[in-house]
Amino acid sequence: MTVVSFHLVSSLGPAEVLDVLTDFSPARAEAWPSIDAAHFAVHGLGEGWAEVTEGTAAAWERARYDWRPGGDEVTVTTLDSKLFGPGGGWHFRLTPEGGGTRVDVRLTRTPGTLKGRLLASLLPVVAPSALRKSFAGPLKAI
Repeated sequence: MTVVSFHLVSSLGPAEVLDVLTDFSPARAEAWPSIDAAHFAVHGLGEGWAEVTEGTAAAWERARYDWRPGGDEVTVTTLDSKLFGPGGGWHFRLTPEGGGTRVDVRLTRTPGTLKGRLLASLLPVVAPSALRKSFAGPLKAI
């Protein structure tokens, strides 16, 4: 299992960051550079949870999102993935900071394939800066 942690600071308030992380409308594929419309599907959605498939042809995953409306955490559990096995996922913790929000991110991956194991071994080195860049636009990082 590989774990990568990093943080970024958003100019958005915590409620707005939560809204961006849990917006499963068709606009999600436009807002997030790592999601294309052809690999985005909402399988179920309720108050405080969603099950979606998202990603690209090269790397997609089906995941369950859980959050408390008005809360300060979002947990994403990987159910299936092209590169990584079930389990693992993402954890986002939102903390007010200045006029915005500090977003602490923890990514956990359980490789399911040889390619996944290779990628997982590289994650601690390349993921923090690449993921910060990927999140910067949608979360309006400063």
